[in-house]
Amino acid sequence: MSKALDLQQIFSWLLADGMVEKSQAKSYYAQAQAILKNTAGSMHPLCAVAHCKLLSHQPPHKLLTLDLLTEWLANRVHLPFYRIDPLKIDFTRVADVMSASYAARFNILPVEMNMDTLVVATADPFALEWEAEIAKVARRVIRRVIANPLDIAQYTAQFFSLAKSIKKANKSTGQDLALRNNFEQLVEMGKTNKQVDANDQHVINIVDWLWQYAFEQRASDIHLEPKREIGAIRFRIDGVLHQVYQVPAVVMIAMTARIKLLGRMDVIEKRRPQDGRIKTRTAGGQEIELRLSTLPTAFGEKLVMRIFDPDVVVKTLPELGFPPDDAARWDALTNRPHGIILVTGPTGSGKTTTLYTTLKALATSEVNVCTVEDPIEMVEASFNQMQVQPGIDLSFADGVRALMRQDPDIIMVGEIRDLATAEMAIQAALTGHLVLSTLHTNDAPSAVMRLLELGVPYYLLEATLIGIMAQRLVRTLCVDCKSDDGEIADDLWRGLGGAWHIAKPDKVYRPVGCPECRQTGYRGRTGIYELLTVTESFNQLVQEETELAALRKQAIADGMKPLRVAGAYKVHEGVTTVDEVLKVTAALV
Repeated sequence: MSKALDLQQIFSWLLADGMVEKSQAKSYYAQAQAILKNTAGSMHPLCAVAHCKLLSHQPPHKLLTLDLLTEWLANRVHLPFYRIDPLKIDFTRVADVMSASYAARFNILPVEMNMDTLVVATADPFALEWEAEIAKVARRVIRRVIANPLDIAQYTAQFFSLAKSIKKANKSTGQDLALRNNFEQLVEMGKTNKQVDANDQHVINIVDWLWQYAFEQRASDIHLEPKREIGAIRFRIDGVLHQVYQVPAVVMIAMTARIKLLGRMDVIEKRRPQDGRIKTRTAGGQEIELRLSTLPTAFGEKLVMRIFDPDVVVKTLPELGFPPDDAARWDALTNRPHGIILVTGPTGSGKTTTLYTTLKALATSEVNVCTVEDPIEMVEASFNQMQVQPGIDLSFADGVRALMRQDPDIIMVGEIRDLATAEMAIQAALTGHLVLSTLHTNDAPSAVMRLLELGVPYYLLEATLIGIMAQRLVRTLCVDCKSDDGEIADDLWRGLGGAWHIAKPDKVYRPVGCPECRQTGYRGRTGIYELLTVTESFNQLVQEETELAALRKQAIADGMKPLRVAGAYKVHEGVTTVDEVLKVTAALV
């Protein structure tokens, strides 16, 4: 017989399973009952128990959170426990099974659907009056799973609202805009399409949801990728791309138009790449900046939004992952009155974050900090920032030449790409300025070789170069779920630490996965750094026919820790895994 789960049943089970001590059960029951009464019965009884903040009577005496209680309930009633991951749910499809009001009435949520089975999440294992009706409508076998009641309520509101907006937007933007197979027809459609309404309320709702969802998921980039008949939405989280959702092609066209409009870009122009910028806020009121970039593809405009968190530039060097000795050496370099300091690494290795953090600390009221960038990554009030404009012949070299007439103390050049930019950076350093810039090289010593290959005379490098830092980002283990992986093999540790004789850790950790880290086992990233301080001995090796091996050997003798060794220290501290360090530093072997 169908009935709702009640508080009395929950506490009788908690007592039977030894989760609550008998002497305390009565007072906790009264407390939970009072909480339910104050909410006029609208709260799920499991939520009321979680509000009491009970400690499990069973070792290791964990706090009985709502997630733990839900998982315990699932085991108690012999149903699978299901963590709702919105990245894995096709909510337009599952929303077709029932109405939002029906789902809210029974506090259920369809989460998976295939040819013969419909998986429905519920927090009421004994409330079954909906099951036969939904099985008949969906023409599928119903498989019930137990999920967190707050998650069910939250995602029921989100999924059904969003599914409705997508359907309405699809209808209002016109079914006749469905993408065609012929490439030339696609281009012509992009030129003449005037039916996509970027200000449609449904499109606005979808874009607002997309941003807030990306902020919640800690995404660093949002990709809108048009395909032949659908548009794919992907998030980059902790350096890894995740498929989020697919929307009808016409809806993606409208979303792209809406975002371009907000970014003050040319909405009509779809044949050439464009850049833009938007400032928005999170649900908590924090200001977030988005850098936009569009690219014409075979099936329409691809749009990438890079998310910049203003809190990044107020972090300290240790918060970015700098070891104390490297942080002290970096501070000593950046406080020099003149010279060139280079930060190297591939795209997405955190170079810009390191430079912005450094410049933010240096940009006092007594110092004039000027930057020339392509594009300006993040607008910062304490810098004087200039954007490279190739269309009007304003290159990095022209920018540095102009900045030198602006009485700067510190100049940041976004990237040294050619000889002209390198020569202007050297000229600035020779005339008494501190110059910071980036290069794309695998490690720190290779930066010298790259500059020599560009045509920079070795004697100018000797006179101006004071430091080079290579860096990478490694994913950090989730502190809530990382697990002891035992002792690491001697040969594996030797391969990681090399000849540095770092003491082998007693144990290393492995990723497990939990709701806090979205089941990946990793949460966030930290930097590993290879800091080369240019010494007299190193300078003597910088010649026209310099050998990279000799430079690397001297840099290590002068105190530079290679990137893989820096990663070994992070493994030793339990911050990341051996696999992660080996993957990130694979190109250095």
